[in-house]
Amino acid sequence: MAASVKERLLAGVAIPAHPLALTANGAFDATAQRALTRYYLAAGADGLAVGVHTTQFALHDDPGLFAEVLALAGRTAAEASNQPLLIAGVIGDTGQAVREARQAADAGYHAVLLCPYGMEDSGPHAQLERARAVGEVLPTIGFALQEVIGGAPLPRSYWNRLFGLESVVAVKAAPFNRYQTNDIVRALAEHDRWDKVAVLTGNDDAIIADLVTPYTTMVGGQERIVRVRGGLLGQWSVGTLAAVELRRRAAEACQCGSVGTELLSAGADLVEINAAVFDVANLFAGCVAGVNEVLRQQGLLASSVCLSATEGLSGGQAELIAGARARFPDLLDEAFIEERRDDWLR
Repeated sequence: MAASVKERLLAGVAIPAHPLALTANGAFDATAQRALTRYYLAAGADGLAVGVHTTQFALHDDPGLFAEVLALAGRTAAEASNQPLLIAGVIGDTGQAVREARQAADAGYHAVLLCPYGMEDSGPHAQLERARAVGEVLPTIGFALQEVIGGAPLPRSYWNRLFGLESVVAVKAAPFNRYQTNDIVRALAEHDRWDKVAVLTGNDDAIIADLVTPYTTMVGGQERIVRVRGGLLGQWSVGTLAAVELRRRAAEACQCGSVGTELLSAGADLVEINAAVFDVANLFAGCVAGVNEVLRQQGLLASSVCLSATEGLSGGQAELIAGARARFPDLLDEAFIEERRDDWLR
């Protein structure tokens, strides 16, 4: 299984982080949840990430709902003509993470994203031991999470040891920090498994830059080039059709060795969209609600409500999102969603 998952990730993927659909009173909305999954599959996503930050970490406080959400995505994904990669986010210390990984395995998931959120000790040693234990259940994806939402900087020595685990098939680099991203990719480039671990961008503020940048390193007199193979992103839970196409265009640019200014310009537009959706002006306070609000305005969700009362839209954020939709309709799949939304909601 690990070999198959690894090959698919290394081939290049566009994977949206799946939101959680709730009604205005906070109840789980299975119809809208299934519609979102259908949207991502129709858009050509290579997989789904469920139980991650965009799905709301508070989901993990309710094991029954966590299992229901995993299972629904899995059943809906079975409607697709291909077999999308199913990735489950796990949180907490080793015991909780292993339990959640077993739930994911029972639901037919292919890999686990190791979210550091909720760990009593999120230091390098504790994260490494947790990765080893979870890796006995399913292939794992390492995760560098930005500090403002619960991540912590990890040294190159940690990444070197993590990449040594055969169960690690990929790493999601999402520190929103170029220095830390560089540390992760350079550590992989210098490792014996440098061509066996896929790098996925989670840097929603630098998607195109990550996808087209080659990292060149000399090891033992031999040149190694490591590239970001795709993304697993909250940003890609909106505008998924456009995201799939941008990833393809970035891969073609890498193959021919020439990155056009039009692609770079699209990257700048994505940053503008992300600033509104992720509520950058308020230190990402409304980032999860912002994703939900895009989908609410597009008619796929009934509300932007989150499980936690402390999470919600910031003042003026809904208006910023509406403005981004008006300026960048193609990057947010406006026509695609309008055309097919009713079918997905059936």
